[in-house]
Formats: sequence, structure tokens, C-alpha cells
Amino acid sequence: MAKLPYTFDNRPVFLNLARIHFPVGAMASILHRLSGVLLILAVPGGLGLAEYSSRSAIHFRWVAGILDTATAAVIGAAVLAALAHHLLAGVRLMLMDVGMGVGLTTARRSAWGSLGTAGVLGVLALLALWPETGAAGGY
Repeated sequence: MAKLPYTFDNRPVFLNLARIHFPVGAMASILHRLSGVLLILAVPGGLGLAEYSSRSAIHFRWVAGILDTATAAVIGAAVLAALAHHLLAGVRLMLMDVGMGVGLTTARRSAWGSLGTAGVLGVLALLALWPETGAAGGY
């Protein structure tokens, strides 16, 4: 009988993903997929709020009151950061598909660039969406 390259006694029992060091390209790819899922999940909520706010002025004020909270600002900034990352990483991957930036150094730089730019845009989105304290709202 042929000997297998491994036995069932020495296989890994617990794979700790927190201890695995992923390359930056892999992290950009994984986050590209996760940002796509987040965007797909955010669309029904955004459409529902838009539809509800268009029913009447009272409904609009109610939705505006919800969106003028810190929680809504954080959620909105996360969705905008996901959109920025998904767009930047998608352009990066399409350029790599046509042969641009496929070298190891260039690919790493473009992955870091897309991650960093999306992070900066996420922070800017949070600052732009953060509700003003003490503001009357003006509705």
C-alpha cells in the first residue's frame, strides 16, 4: 500500500486565521469581496429610507431625524468607505487584468494605495456626515 504524504495524526486540528500573515494583495482582494457584500446589503436599506421619506413631509422629517445621528453617520461612512474601496480595488484589478501593474512591487504598492485611499476617504466621509451638536436641523 502506498504511503500518503500525510497521516490523519499530523494534520492541523485548529487553523488560527489570526496568526496567518496574509500578503497585502490578498487582504485587498478579500476586502474587495467583503465591500461588495456590504454594498449589496446596504442597497435595500437605502432604497427603503428613500421610498419612506418621499411619502410626505412628516415621513421626510422622521427619516432626516434618523439620519442626523452619530450611528447613522458611522454606518453611512462605512458604506461610503466600502464603496471607495470597492471602486479603487476594482479598477486596480481591471488594470492588472490587462497587464498593468502585475509586477510584485507595483502590485503591492497599488494594493496599499487602494487600501490607504479608501481609509482616508472613509474618515473624510465620517467627518462630513457627523451630526453637528446642538444644531436645530433646519427642517
